[in-house]
Amino acid sequence: MNKSELLRHIPSVDRILKNEDIQQLLNKHPHPVVLECVRAVLDRWRDNILSGSITVIDKKKIVGEIKETINRNKKYSLTSVINATGVVIHTNLGRAILAEEAIKHVVETATSYSNLEYDLEKGQRGKRYSHIVNAIKKVVDVPSAVVVNNNAAAVFICLNSLARGKEVIVSRGELVEIGGSFRIPDVMAQSGAVLKEVGTTNKTRISDYASAINENTALLLKVHKSNFKITGFTEEVSVSNLVTLGKEKEIPVMVDLGSGCFIDLKKYGFHDEPSIQHILSEGADIVTFSGDKLLGSAQAGFILGKSEFIEIISKNPLMRALRVDKMTLAAVEATLRLYLDERKAIEQIPTLRMILEDTESIKKRATTLCKRLKKEGIYAYTKEDISMPGGGSLPESGVKTYVVAVKPNQVPQEFTKKLRQAEPPVIARIKDDLVIFDARTIQEKEIPLIVIAVKQSLTI
Repeated sequence: MNKSELLRHIPSVDRILKNEDIQQLLNKHPHPVVLECVRAVLDRWRDNILSGSITVIDKKKIVGEIKETINRNKKYSLTSVINATGVVIHTNLGRAILAEEAIKHVVETATSYSNLEYDLEKGQRGKRYSHIVNAIKKVVDVPSAVVVNNNAAAVFICLNSLARGKEVIVSRGELVEIGGSFRIPDVMAQSGAVLKEVGTTNKTRISDYASAINENTALLLKVHKSNFKITGFTEEVSVSNLVTLGKEKEIPVMVDLGSGCFIDLKKYGFHDEPSIQHILSEGADIVTFSGDKLLGSAQAGFILGKSEFIEIISKNPLMRALRVDKMTLAAVEATLRLYLDERKAIEQIPTLRMILEDTESIKKRATTLCKRLKKEGIYAYTKEDISMPGGGSLPESGVKTYVVAVKPNQVPQEFTKKLRQAEPPVIARIKDDLVIFDARTIQEKEIPLIVIAVKQSLTI
């Protein structure tokens, strides 16, 4: 048959809807949902006929595709996936996994009324952020704090509140892009603050800041290079030296940490990530950082510092637009409590546990996965590799890991695509024509699911 004849033989929508199998689907699903899927499948068949990829009309196949489409469409768009990439704080995969305590507190708060903005002692309206301020003060010695919906918002509202229409001095080497094309100069421009660049890309001295200060200077801003490193012939000004200059000129100092952590990671081999406590102890007036990176909690932007500045920021009308909801507050509060005991924080906060996990435990998990795959007749082997913390944290701080390598019987890109279509989707990485499953980010309970996905993807 030619294309015109094939198009005429495609069953009509009405005829499809009268099909026995489709009638059963109409008993389970709303009529508009079924109708939309029927039309989508028939349109797809028409397009394939016109492109020459279909030469025979198979009505059974059409009905089957409609059923598959309906089943696929009833699934949630946002779904859980298995992260086998080894990137712990994977921005595209939702960043930090919440600790069990945080999940429990979120569920309790979300499934009942709460004292979100109610003072139980006074029996009157309370403050939303009092829960977080109290939790933060138990972990770190800081006068005041507030939280917004992410760190970009935290930087934005600080600049908008404290430096709108005035100059903010920043080193050229710290004008970073913080992900998703959000750049410090762009955030600053939208806030209404005026960027004053000093120094060069690789070298900035305290004298550069001092000579740039004038009567219109509102802030001295230091941005931690959390997602890249500059090496070689370099020089930068420490927070303590910047604070000394700020006090001398009566100008507040703000430090954007990007990815903040309440644990001193130096003793675990990560020397380029300062703790929040350390930055505050150096005298910074305002410190901002993310909640869903090294901290290991929900997406949020923390603003810690002197009460006089936090009060100004808190009164900004934009706070209502940038505020966090009760579930975020619950997750953050529960996560912060874990930091009261460093050992407990490392054991129970998934992000910290995965980054700091000993390689023998990772090797054991990789070996288990490899054995399960071999048992299914799949050629696989374990080997050493490097994992990355990810999420713009700890740049160039790759850590030793163990992975399972599979040589697929097809193009690696096609194989990983099939893995992504598994239930649940498995996200792996390709290296040297091998598909790599990094055991650092694989949970024990996920191993059987990976085996099923690999087996199905190799046989499809």
